[in-house]
Amino acid sequence: QVQLVESGGGLVQPGGSLRLSCAASGFTFRRYTMSWYRQAPGKEREWVASITPSGGTTTYADSMKDRFTISRDNAKNTVYLQMNSLKPEDTAEYYCKTVLGNFEYWGQGTQVTVSS
Repeated sequence: QVQLVESGGGLVQPGGSLRLSCAASGFTFRRYTMSWYRQAPGKEREWVASITPSGGTTTYADSMKDRFTISRDNAKNTVYLQMNSLKPEDTAEYYCKTVLGNFEYWGQGTQVTVSS
């Protein structure tokens, strides 16, 4: 079955960096676009970034495109989100997602807290 497992979250000070990972299994990873989303307490889930199957095209939400970088390693079935210059407003649960046919698959999330 499809599984997406995020890791790499934690507590970081403002201005710091984190790299999130999402390990995928149960499908042919290299054929599918992967995305990161986040959800802050009391807010709706929002799209962060996406990457095409080959990794050749990446897209970002405007508020994050200068600080975040999405990448993937198809040999390791893993997608990454490098987050730099973190701000308190980046505090959220971060999720990876893929769409296979008509179905969306989500990971369980990893918590990122930006606080001094």
